Amino acid sequence: MKTSGPLTLAFALSFAAAIPVIGADKPKSPATPPAPAAAKAPAITDPVAVVEGHEIKKADLDAALASVLAAQGIPASQFPEEQRLQAYHMMLDNMIVERLIANRAESEKVTDEEVTAQYDKFKARFPSEEELKKQLEKAGETEGKIKTGIREQLQQRHWIDEQVKGKADVTDADAEDFYKKNPEQFKSPERVRASHILIAVPEGAKPEVVAEKQKAAQAIADRVKKGEAFDKLAKELSEDPSAKQNSGDLDFFTKDQMVPEFSNAAFAMKKDDISDPVRSSFGFHIIKVTDRKEAETVTLEKARPQLIAYLKQQKKNAALEKIVEDIKGKADIKVNLPAAPKAAAQ
Repeated sequence: MKTSGPLTLAFALSFAAAIPVIGADKPKSPATPPAPAAAKAPAITDPVAVVEGHEIKKADLDAALASVLAAQGIPASQFPEEQRLQAYHMMLDNMIVERLIANRAESEKVTDEEVTAQYDKFKARFPSEEELKKQLEKAGETEGKIKTGIREQLQQRHWIDEQVKGKADVTDADAEDFYKKNPEQFKSPERVRASHILIAVPEGAKPEVVAEKQKAAQAIADRVKKGEAFDKLAKELSEDPSAKQNSGDLDFFTKDQMVPEFSNAAFAMKKDDISDPVRSSFGFHIIKVTDRKEAETVTLEKARPQLIAYLKQQKKNAALEKIVEDIKGKADIKVNLPAAPKAAAQ
């Protein structure tokens, strides 16, 4: 089924979709008049909001924004200042909801065993205890703080589950109805699994540099075709930064997920084929196709477990959204953050 997975909460922040792409300004023609100077940003005073007696500070917004930007791979220094207030409002809306739920979840019982189980999952993200301690120190965190945060999250999860109990039931008939009404979502396109070794070519490289890079890539392709291990050479020689971790493996992808030159070559190959160097905007790729999956329509029986889970989450999200809106309408909330400027007409 073509979905990105159900949201964990109906009010979850869709940050990437809501903020315009950084650096994607329209090119200006010589006839375009100079843009007016940006208006001075309104002053922001603390607290930016008070939620049932709990103050939310500007520093909390800055920390939340920095965290979301980091998750999107956007350096904070590159975030447009004119978008900051809009982003603050998005952060604040989310933080208000979190505080309202946290206040109501304080009495939920969470066992030490539950906390330990979640903490063990957190620890498993790190290769060693030493690395875990190093990263905690770097972030100014401790094991105790992490466990306290986990306990609070579990309390909120228990409270949410209790509020939506009986409101997220899904039957086989519901699943079948959705399946029949949304046939396109159950079509799985042809996919290829491939590995590659990249010899990067700088943008605007001179012809002699391109020729040298192609020669180097061809030499690697020849070594693979003579029997040397593709994954070993990818780790050693590929200029794709991820190759050190994945040995060049790109997992399964559809034709539209890669640049055209790469996809056209990979989808024309058979399993275990090795390509000669393929030029793309990144440079020269030596491609090895490791598996293929033909296009198919996923049957209802195969889709049923995931589909039912998806529909349950949708119902849960809708129920929770209504509950949260009811709470917000009755709660003592004071917002002091200046209004975000309206988007200029295009």
